[in-house]
Amino acid sequence: MNQPIPFGTGRSDDPGRDDLAEVMRHVAHGDKQAFSALYDALAPMIFGIVVKVVRDRAQSEEVAQEVMIDLWRQAARYRPDAGSVTTWAATIAHRRAVDRVRSAQAAADREQAQAAREHTTAFDEVSEQVETRLESEQVRRCLRGLTELQHQAVTLAYYQGLTYREVAEALRTPLPTIKTRMRDGLIRLRDCMGVTT
Repeated sequence: MNQPIPFGTGRSDDPGRDDLAEVMRHVAHGDKQAFSALYDALAPMIFGIVVKVVRDRAQSEEVAQEVMIDLWRQAARYRPDAGSVTTWAATIAHRRAVDRVRSAQAAADREQAQAAREHTTAFDEVSEQVETRLESEQVRRCLRGLTELQHQAVTLAYYQGLTYREVAEALRTPLPTIKTRMRDGLIRLRDCMGVTT
């Protein structure tokens, strides 16, 4: 079993830098005690960085844990010549925190957009139904103002889709009479509905 890694034996200007680099090397080889020492050394700093960005304590704790797991998994990627373990860990922490904020903002934006679409859709459907009902009632009222022959001819032509000739045959009325009655009926409907040409 591996022995715990003592801190404070480094000889550089930064007393913990070489020690943390050595601990990181052990972590890269799967040493759980070394990771425990790394955790104790870096967790407070990582949490401090994350909470400044995320601002929510519970989420910050989650992100800090994710960062520590990243350090465990990515320990072999650490290169001492690229910077200190502290700098490397701080960079990972900051990136994770920013990712969490962006993810939360994107989710909030999606929810807000969806709520706006649902609200707009519901409003549009209701207003469309009301408008359709009002128009239908106005058409029925205007149709009642036509003569019986005009009403029958217009109803057959527009609601049942019959041609002038088919309307004339259905009503047993001469074709010229049907055309005249329909023209007069449509003019009365247009005037009643307030349609301008």
